Amino acid sequence: MSREFVIGLDIGTTSVKACVFNLNGNVVAEAEKMNTFYYPQQGWVEQDAVEIERSAVFAIREAIEKANIKKNELITLGFSAAMHSLICVDINGKPLSPALIWADGRGAALSERVMETQGDEIYSKTGTPIHPMTPFIKLLWMKETEYKPYNEAKYFMSIKEYLIHRWFNQRVIDYSMASATGLFNPTTLKWDYELLELTGIDQEQLSEIVAPTERLTGIKNSIAEEMGIMPEMPFVVGAADGQLANLGIGAILPGEVAVSVGTSGAIRQITNGFKISENRETFCYSFTEDYSIIGGPTNNGGIALQWLKDLLNYEGSFTEFLAEAEQVAPGAEGMIFLPYVNGERAPLWNQNAKGNFYGMTLTHKREHFIRAVLEGITLNLYQIGKALERIAGEPEKIYVNGGLARSPLWLQMMADVFGKEVFVPESHHSAAWGAAWTAMVAIEKVDSFADIKKNIPMGEVIKPNKEANEFYKNLYEKYEMMAKDLSKYF
Repeated sequence: MSREFVIGLDIGTTSVKACVFNLNGNVVAEAEKMNTFYYPQQGWVEQDAVEIERSAVFAIREAIEKANIKKNELITLGFSAAMHSLICVDINGKPLSPALIWADGRGAALSERVMETQGDEIYSKTGTPIHPMTPFIKLLWMKETEYKPYNEAKYFMSIKEYLIHRWFNQRVIDYSMASATGLFNPTTLKWDYELLELTGIDQEQLSEIVAPTERLTGIKNSIAEEMGIMPEMPFVVGAADGQLANLGIGAILPGEVAVSVGTSGAIRQITNGFKISENRETFCYSFTEDYSIIGGPTNNGGIALQWLKDLLNYEGSFTEFLAEAEQVAPGAEGMIFLPYVNGERAPLWNQNAKGNFYGMTLTHKREHFIRAVLEGITLNLYQIGKALERIAGEPEKIYVNGGLARSPLWLQMMADVFGKEVFVPESHHSAAWGAAWTAMVAIEKVDSFADIKKNIPMGEVIKPNKEANEFYKNLYEKYEMMAKDLSKYF
């Protein structure tokens, strides 16, 4: 019997990962190439699209070689990508600008002006919060500042679109990536002409909007040879990493919530139709014609812990660093951390937000600070989850993935704060598996998205401690009051 394998390519902010899976969701091999960040000015965050394209080719080839599989055993590849990147390109698809990624905050002041004048109207139409992360605000900034690459650009693309154009000479974008631009109307599944007019661009400068199951064929022979694949192998457009992480972890039914925490973090739920928050606390991004994903992203996941580790000049491993917090009881002896060290998206949507330690005393030591930061990250996720709950109802099941999910201490903290059982997959590559599964749906290798639930290897279930949950309920009340009180100073 011939063997069959599929690749999920996850084009993340921190790295590009290629994962080879068997058809049951087990990771056969993986390869990762780290991305470079550039900070030309305060608040500006850029990446090099050409570098990332090269990293993607490298990762695919490396993963295939590690898997030790034959070319004809690989049946398809699906794309997953981080949202909100924007590149100005010329008529041949050559980048004229760096890729401005989600963390780029150069449009912060402009974002505040738009929020004050048209914020409610635009959010109600798109489901995309008014924030400098979005290509909508980035384009407004480019227009207002007469950014040279914007004036010279023939097209505007995300990093994923750039890779697809480079490999297939096609300009396509899936519903979810289009939705995240802030220029897309989820009720019509089309670009919004009024918003395009505001940004000074026209529809022809953007890619054709397609379903996540759109097949891509005819890859350039030179690229196929570099990757080590058959040129006729179909690729599939896939979706954004948030939607695919929910799919890949199995959080696809009502009441099932996915929490991902790596450098940043997010809490999300798939829903039927288009649903937005009255207070603009959450996003609603399309996935398929019928389904969307609602939730909220935080800028401050593992990056807050890395900041503290660097600040304290801790030379041990990250695992050893987190283990120190186990010495401290819940509550860090009265110290509360507001984790906005990198500005914040949900629930504040304020790039000017600042972090804060409250309740410090002479008795607090390094382990207390580590515990407080872990708790601050988790309480912030819980606050976003409460906003999500107001739209979608109380969660019944919580799935967790991402780099921080490798910490047993944090997983138990998640269960205790949320008061729910926490389900953790064996593989932390949920977005890549979601991309691979979407590709298999597209080529009709599997029947439906829902069938993925039978093909997700799961690890242990983390049960909440009742006493700790009661403690965290009281702590959250203090945290929420402090967050609301301090927000007026940002």
